[in-house]
Amino acid sequence: MQNWQVTFVDDHGVQSVEQFAFEQKPSLEDAAQMIRAKLLPIPAKLDLNDLDGRIAEPTVKSLKDQNSIQILDISPAA
Repeated sequence: MQNWQVTFVDDHGVQSVEQFAFEQKPSLEDAAQMIRAKLLPIPAKLDLNDLDGRIAEPTVKSLKDQNSIQILDISPAA
């Protein structure tokens, strides 16, 4: 597994970086699910996403709209 660095802006407007292990580069949706599980563990366990199956990348959209978290970049960790 390779470590991937996900750069994002959190709900306070602060740029942060988290690392996650994936076989290959994660999609924005995969990265959003990992960020949500790390930063918002309780909501991540609940299936409150009514956008699932109706739009592309529902977790990305809900993180941005409901929690003001936006993923900026996904790159290999150094």
